[in-house]
Amino acid sequence: MTVEAVFRREYGRCVATLIRFLGDIDAAEEAVQDAFAVAVARWPSDGEPPNPGAWIVTTARNRAIDRLRRESVRDERHAQAHQLYGAAAQVPGRSTPAQEEETVPDDRLRLIFTCCHPALNQPAQIALTLRLLGGLETPEVARAFLVPEATMAQRIVRAKRKIRDARLPYRVPAEAELPARLQPVLTVVYLIFNEGYAATADSLMRLDLCAEGIRLARVLTELMPGEAEAQGLLALLLLLHSRSAARVTDGGSLVRLAQQDRKLWDRDLIAQGQAIVRACVQRGRPGPYQIQAAINAVHSVAPSFDRTDWHAIATLYDQLYALTPTPVVALNRAVALAEVRGPAAGLAAVDELCSPALDSYHLFHASRADLLRRLGRDEEAAAAYATARALTANPVEQAFLDTQRAALSP
Repeated sequence: MTVEAVFRREYGRCVATLIRFLGDIDAAEEAVQDAFAVAVARWPSDGEPPNPGAWIVTTARNRAIDRLRRESVRDERHAQAHQLYGAAAQVPGRSTPAQEEETVPDDRLRLIFTCCHPALNQPAQIALTLRLLGGLETPEVARAFLVPEATMAQRIVRAKRKIRDARLPYRVPAEAELPARLQPVLTVVYLIFNEGYAATADSLMRLDLCAEGIRLARVLTELMPGEAEAQGLLALLLLLHSRSAARVTDGGSLVRLAQQDRKLWDRDLIAQGQAIVRACVQRGRPGPYQIQAAINAVHSVAPSFDRTDWHAIATLYDQLYALTPTPVVALNRAVALAEVRGPAAGLAAVDELCSPALDSYHLFHASRADLLRRLGRDEEAAAAYATARALTANPVEQAFLDTQRAALSP
């Protein structure tokens, strides 16, 4: 495994652990980045260690200790160094008795709840957690929010400063606080998975982030087994991930849902997701993630794209839009409408949604292009495909859009 691959997989885990040791986000990030720099220099000749994540944590901690030795001219630095010396005796990943008494025995979830403190606004909560827990670069986080990179960079810096200046505690909230704090955490987990399922660059998917999102969703359901929205989120991620193997060809090309080989879908993940959806329906407390899971459950039982129950999907999107009237939900609702009432009705619905947020969203233009193609309006479709291509940095999506545009009549 390359150092870059280890960085993608282990960065969030290592930063979360170092924050527990150091009590400071910037210091933890700096120490982990130093450790990865050492790995870049050493691993090609020394070989990758048996446990790369533990190696990074140990190296980062030692680097932080060395730095504190050099800088220990103030009582605060002495105290911090003393804390690290005590932590040095611990094996990375092993909980102390006090830690085991925490509501959530996981450094990353502790960090999520810290980043999702009520003192931060929700966009800052989600952005900072994506940066720290998922190891996402600022452009990737910006894409998740459909905002410019500079805006997102400022948002992350302000969030870190707020945590530092307000001395927000690095801990899991008390049991009574958990329900109110859950929604931004669910959003964070979803966006981590989504960045893996529809990656910003390089490949179509980053399976490490998909796995991380599902892992965190499972932990949340164990933490709050009676919380229907946490269950709905887990079901949604399982059902989406069940289609991963069919989303790309052996050559790495994108395959649309309509053309996917459904024999490649993971039936075990589908069974898990459907079982959770059925349990959520019985609870009778529908929420946005539960409805999205139900939509994907309908897809998962359809033998083919043409035999999908599009009426049920359109109805579910109506319910979802009533709860979360966002531009992206409206776009998906319009696309479902096109399958029920035809591409002309779908295009009319899509064109009504034009807004600054969607105008910078490549899937808005790709959806318009597909509907225009189905209506035989190839010149307009070509322009829409070109706009969509310019708005995505993912080479797999770019190649797919080029292919779709090239297939239009001259």
